[in-house]
Amino acid sequence: MLLSKEAKLVSGITVLVIPTIMYGGWTLLGMLTHGSAVPMPGDLKLDDNQWALWRAGHAHAGVWTMLSLLLQILLDSTRLTSPLRWLARVAAPLAAVALSGGFFGLAFWASFRWLIYVGALAMLAALVITGVGLLRNIRDSSA
Repeated sequence: MLLSKEAKLVSGITVLVIPTIMYGGWTLLGMLTHGSAVPMPGDLKLDDNQWALWRAGHAHAGVWTMLSLLLQILLDSTRLTSPLRWLARVAAPLAAVALSGGFFGLAFWASFRWLIYVGALAMLAALVITGVGLLRNIRDSSA
């Protein structure tokens, strides 16, 4: 399978972000085990709601980052204008960052709630654009 230059660029940048997600998991493990599995990150104390938000942020970061990488491959098979394809390419990884950042921020300040909505809308846009582009390619290739 050959990837376009655009898919390689966005995928390469996205893959370089994955170590931050790995570090987040390492940090969570340290907090969950009170430092017995890995070093405890500072003196951070979280209540039950904050724990739930941190776990949600970490889980969404990983899953949505992987989804954004998959969309890069799928976007190469769509029949879309270049600006629409770029919008979907960029919206997907930004959605992962915004949504997970919103969960992490919401654990401490309610004003971070808007990032969750921005992330969800960005991923929705990326998914709809990609889906429509794939369906357009089926219709056009069968004629």
